[in-house]
Amino acid sequence: MKPLRTRKTGLGLRDLARLPEGLIAPIQTAAGQGRGNGLLLLEEDATSSPNPGPVLFQTHDKSCYRTPAMGPLRRKSHLLPLVAVVLVSCPAQSSAPGSQATFGPVFEDQPLSLLFPEESTEEKVTLACRARASPPATYRTQEGSCCRWKMNGTEMKLEPGSRHQLVGGNLVIMNPTKAQDAGVYQCLASNPVGTVVSREAVLRFGFLQEFSKEERDPVKTHEGWGVMLPCNPPAHYPGLSYRWLLNEFPNFIPTDGRHFVSQTTGNLYIARTNASDLGNYSCLATSHMDFSTKSVFSKFAQLNLAAEDPRLFAPSIKARFPAETYALVGQQVTLECFAFGKIKWRKVDGSLSPQWATAEPTLQIPRVSFEDEGTYECEAENSKGRDSVQGRIIVQAQPEWLKVISDMEADIGSSLRWGCAAAGKPRPTVRWLRNGEPLASQNRVEVLAGDLRFSKLSLEDSGMYQCVAENKHGTIYASAELAVQALAPDFRLNPVRRLIPAARGGEVIIPCQPRSAPKAVVLWSKGTEILVNSSRVTVTPDGTLIIRNISRSDEGKYTCFAENFMGKANSTGILSVRDATKITLAPSSADINLGDNLTLQCHASHDPTMDLTFIWTLDDFPIDSEKPGGHYRRASVKETVGDLTILNAQLRHGGKYTCMAQTVVDSASKEATVLVRGPPGPPGGVVVRDIGDTTVQLSWSRGFDNHSPIAKYTLQARTPSSGKWKQVRTNPANIEGNAETAQVLGLTPWTDYEFRVIASNILGTGEPSGPSSKIRTKEAGLSGGGGAPGELIVNWTPMSREYQNGDGFGYLLSFRRQGSTSWQTAQVPGADAQYFVYSNDSVRPYTPFEVKIRSYNRRGNGPESLTALVYSAEEEPRVAPTKVWAKGVSSSEMNVTWDPVQQDMNGILLGYEIRYWKAGDKEAAADRVRTAGLDTSARVTDLHPNTKYHVTVRAYNRAGPGPASPSTSATTMKPPPRRPPDNISWTFSSSSLSIKWDPVVPLRNESAVTGYKMLYQNDLHLTPTLHLTTKNWIEIAVPEDIGHALVQIRTTGPGGDGTPAEVHIVRNGGTSMMVENSAVCPAAHSGTILSHSMAMLILIGYLEL
Repeated sequence: MKPLRTRKTGLGLRDLARLPEGLIAPIQTAAGQGRGNGLLLLEEDATSSPNPGPVLFQTHDKSCYRTPAMGPLRRKSHLLPLVAVVLVSCPAQSSAPGSQATFGPVFEDQPLSLLFPEESTEEKVTLACRARASPPATYRTQEGSCCRWKMNGTEMKLEPGSRHQLVGGNLVIMNPTKAQDAGVYQCLASNPVGTVVSREAVLRFGFLQEFSKEERDPVKTHEGWGVMLPCNPPAHYPGLSYRWLLNEFPNFIPTDGRHFVSQTTGNLYIARTNASDLGNYSCLATSHMDFSTKSVFSKFAQLNLAAEDPRLFAPSIKARFPAETYALVGQQVTLECFAFGKIKWRKVDGSLSPQWATAEPTLQIPRVSFEDEGTYECEAENSKGRDSVQGRIIVQAQPEWLKVISDMEADIGSSLRWGCAAAGKPRPTVRWLRNGEPLASQNRVEVLAGDLRFSKLSLEDSGMYQCVAENKHGTIYASAELAVQALAPDFRLNPVRRLIPAARGGEVIIPCQPRSAPKAVVLWSKGTEILVNSSRVTVTPDGTLIIRNISRSDEGKYTCFAENFMGKANSTGILSVRDATKITLAPSSADINLGDNLTLQCHASHDPTMDLTFIWTLDDFPIDSEKPGGHYRRASVKETVGDLTILNAQLRHGGKYTCMAQTVVDSASKEATVLVRGPPGPPGGVVVRDIGDTTVQLSWSRGFDNHSPIAKYTLQARTPSSGKWKQVRTNPANIEGNAETAQVLGLTPWTDYEFRVIASNILGTGEPSGPSSKIRTKEAGLSGGGGAPGELIVNWTPMSREYQNGDGFGYLLSFRRQGSTSWQTAQVPGADAQYFVYSNDSVRPYTPFEVKIRSYNRRGNGPESLTALVYSAEEEPRVAPTKVWAKGVSSSEMNVTWDPVQQDMNGILLGYEIRYWKAGDKEAAADRVRTAGLDTSARVTDLHPNTKYHVTVRAYNRAGPGPASPSTSATTMKPPPRRPPDNISWTFSSSSLSIKWDPVVPLRNESAVTGYKMLYQNDLHLTPTLHLTTKNWIEIAVPEDIGHALVQIRTTGPGGDGTPAEVHIVRNGGTSMMVENSAVCPAAHSGTILSHSMAMLILIGYLEL
């Protein structure tokens, strides 16, 4: 056989030396001829600079084929000696345009477990198996002598004419018998990429024999007593269902409170027998299998009743559930308990769900879960005594995937970590298969339960992999393909851009992204000059070329050269320098009112050979000026003008506006701030307290002032009878904008009210607050209080018309300072009058007055009321708090304390008002917070980190706040570290979990770390628990059956809590845990992917002269 000849390959002895260790393997000749290793050299693509490298492929079963990407093999006549290297491999995907993708087998149909009746008339059993793959999957070996099926772990041998036939991928068993065919079956599907194994299918054989032909003895009991009739079922497999006949078919015994058929033993229990129970009884046993249902009858047994015996016996439980009942999650669980008496069920260590069927004599849980595990008790009781039985339900689970493997592409010579994790009870063990065969740790492969790790990947690692999780309840399989690729650099799919425009003075980024495996070494040149990193030029590790501060001298041809041990390639683009884009007229910040129009100007200059586009954003969100009916319009007179007009501005239109002028090569932008002022937003949190007969005290929280100070508040009320909101009288009469509480006057006693608050400023009246909760005023009586300084206000409830007894109706009011002897009087005409204001500058604040009232008409005066005590108007407190002290306790909070103010004669103190403002700001800009009572400390929140604040404290009453204390200062802490803990790892012991992480080192502008907080939540208890530690590790006790947990770890310190790191962990295989997203997998590469077998051909040939 003559050697194949080729043009120059670009690979020499040094290239051979650079091949990764373990990648050299012999192959057969392409024609499959000769003894030993065949020699083959493929020809390069001679039409362009890129060298796609050799493209001969070898399958996992050692057969070779050529893809459409291969050029013809040519022979040359004039040759010199040469050593050349060719890599032989199999692709996971063909690189030829339009070629069909190559992928390993994926099961579409897998065998199912079957229960075959031994007495069935069926002549065959079919176990299904179908897989899709490209090239198509096969179910036979290359020799075609046997099918790829396993029975009990051993590959089956199929002989012509045998009982086992392969139809497509399905296994057909003719005339199946238990002795020969019962067992575990698996299907193997293969193609050139690899082999996968199906799930296990168990073929079992069921049977049900006949009842004994012997006559059954009659059963005798006293009328009124209970009785049990045994079923004594024949030999069978699997379990049976039972019913009983009385006298003839189909007269079945009903299941009610008096009759019970145990589905465990088949026995019939009858409580409180009577004459209707007399007769002959037969037990009907039924077996349910996949192909048929069979029932058999027992001989009849006669039930006779003796005379009634009135004796009462202590209850005795006849049908008892076992001490331990095992169930799988999701299954139905039934506990049987029958006694000749009343039955009660309870869960000893919990409560019964109301959804469960607890009717006598069974407890039925439709879909059992781990929460249902526990001890259950059945109790029978009467006047003679009680009997009970207890048993435990133990809930377990089949394996279930928490994390599965997926198809992976990886470069030759790289590392790879694959992981899978499964939950289940008992905890599943995990093993791995490669092409259907068990995989264990070896030279470059490490198998650690759910972790599979490769170092220095070679082509022989390509193939089909399966992660298998199993416990005693089942086995699950996860399949994926690993394609290890090796290819020379190739720019055909992603060349360097032919024309690369860039702006003068700007920056250009030119990617170099050839397909290659392993990663290619990249070199850039401008013309014939090799580029090296400098202050203006950078070649990044991934081969991207970055040029900064571009000038006209940078124009020219730029070529990217890429090389790996498979070959070389290059691609060239031309850099063209254009004029930079500049903003020539920038938008100006503006302050407008609600409803105004505003035009933001933006003009720009640019390179005239390119198109210019303007883009506007509000707080970094794009603005759609084309939206019909919208508030934005764009001026489009000239290409260089990008003005934006805001029509009928709303509060939401305030913010940071950015104008960006953009071409295909660069952009320029300027910002402006627009402030939209408007009426205040609605106040919040309206609370009603101090409810009297005609007054209540309202408090609320400030809403947004919308950039214009709140001038005043208005209070409104409504009653169910009117349903309309009406303004109410208040104390103080005019509520200033800094107030957050006021008294409502003039209400009707014993009436339901709701209240709301409305804020106003110079720009108008805002939206009302939400309504308060509904309250009812107290019964009628004299009351009062409030008003302006020097005033006494007295309120009363007007008398109904039916009690006025004539016209000329009015009220006579008598009042005096408490302790005084003389009364002052006032006449208030009008039947609807309900208050009186006495004004005198000599009236001191909050002075008690004795008040009484009577009505009158033309006929005379009515009876006088009892004397009530009413206070004159309050004035603001006169004394300021002392010893005010403030300290920052975190990056956003500070504590403020002070000495209390003694109650003075100006009124009743309601609390304290803390005002705080940033150092450098004016006190008029201070924020405020009030205490709800007479506390002498408060915590102020929502502060800026590492910021100095000035603080004052004032006492306040209904009239408002008093004088300010001397100011003090406090500085908030530096913020906590933004970097979360990383490099988190953990280990399990039998009863504990140990977690450790790298210490977090704060930056200079961050606060110190004094400890760590860990929030732990597992799959058995959904309520998380908080753990604290001062070290960078922690050990906690955990139950042995924990399968999955969520952990959050964050720093803590003077500045507060830092950013959390969150990990999902599972106990895997009983030896380790893994983070679901911790595996670092190599980046996928598009292009030709080479298979698990790699070979080197060394040909001593000749170069063309």
